[in-house]
Amino acid sequence: MSTFVALFTISLNAILAENFILVKFLGICPFMGVSKKTDTAFGMGLAVIFVMGLASAATWAVNEFLLVRLNLEYMQTVVFILVIAALVQFVEMFLQKALPALYQALGIYLPLITTNCAVLGVALLNIQNGYTFIESVIYGVTGGVGFTLAIVLFSSVRERLEDCDCPKAFKGFPLALIAAGLLALSFLGFSGFKVFG
Repeated sequence: MSTFVALFTISLNAILAENFILVKFLGICPFMGVSKKTDTAFGMGLAVIFVMGLASAATWAVNEFLLVRLNLEYMQTVVFILVIAALVQFVEMFLQKALPALYQALGIYLPLITTNCAVLGVALLNIQNGYTFIESVIYGVTGGVGFTLAIVLFSSVRERLEDCDCPKAFKGFPLALIAAGLLALSFLGFSGFKVFG
């Protein structure tokens, strides 16, 4: 299989068939918390794309050049969390200076990217799947694109649900959970998806 086809397959899997939120159920906290407004959800998605891409590159390099060479593979989770925390601090400082409105809109959920299991999950899955550096970065970025796709789709559904006429018991969070379940079911349709051959 050519390199392009392999990267294309990794990308489609990360966005659709193995979506971090709707298939792997990683990153549910920001998915439920930041999805009330589409513009905030989109901003969160862009921050996650950036962090997942950087985290994939940084954790792959740390694992390959430090942990493997020193036989410290058992420290992957702890080291990866530290690397991700440092990257999120960088993103947070950048957004505070460059885009203060988005920084205020994201609120507490921006620091929560540090503990977002989707970001840690992409770093660990890169190692588990034996991806090269380029494959790791592509998987991280497209995993973030899949995260963004899911959260933006869900936020647009939630915005429309605000105006719907439904029983009082379903208003708010219960209806959001039902919508999330239906959205996850729709993404399960991609589970048997094959790109080539």
